Amino acid sequence: MAKKTASKKPTRKKGIDKTTVMAAYMNYVLNHDKMPNTVFKFCVDESISEQDFYSLFGSLESVRKSIWNAFHINTLEVLNNDKSYASYSNREKMLTYYYTFFEVLKLNRSYVLFTLQDHNNQNMLKSLEQLKGIRKHIKAFASELIEESNENKQLKITKHNTTIFSEGAWVQFLFILKYWMDDESAGFEKTDVIIEKSVNTVFDVFETTPLESVIDLGKFLWKEKMM
Repeated sequence: MAKKTASKKPTRKKGIDKTTVMAAYMNYVLNHDKMPNTVFKFCVDESISEQDFYSLFGSLESVRKSIWNAFHINTLEVLNNDKSYASYSNREKMLTYYYTFFEVLKLNRSYVLFTLQDHNNQNMLKSLEQLKGIRKHIKAFASELIEESNENKQLKITKHNTTIFSEGAWVQFLFILKYWMDDESAGFEKTDVIIEKSVNTVFDVFETTPLESVIDLGKFLWKEKMM
């Protein structure tokens, strides 16, 4: 009786990794002015074998989600390479995160605008689906900041609700993202202003002195709406 031998798992082509596939996907979208309909079509046009693709991703949707995760990872790498970042207050850390994240988005603005803009009303929910991963990352980042703050509070009543704050941070991110997408100011300076005002407002709310900041933010938004 012939002895069975274990089948050897196919190896990926050298140089093909997740970063390569994500870059190819963004390249495809920008060059074709549309998203690929199938993995087969994407792989043929970008000279990637389906075998290599499926060894890294399960679907095109997972590629889209991973691109947003990569934006977050790149942001954290920049923050961690800043020696002074660890000494920042929680407010400063959140501000720095947003400033850095939107600098990363700026480098990929054409792709971000295309993939999020509602080219077909029926695909709007599908566009938001790709943000599920980054939602978890932002909520986790915000939760960590609040947990650090709570460690320094002895009375339970003075501790902040991590769940509420993290969910608020996510809503805040979506607001800033939409503002940035519509921002036509040079260097997206108005987005920087929105980041500063919205982050300060959220932190002021948690420090129970929100009125002045809320009014300030409201005035700014109203002015922008009327211009």
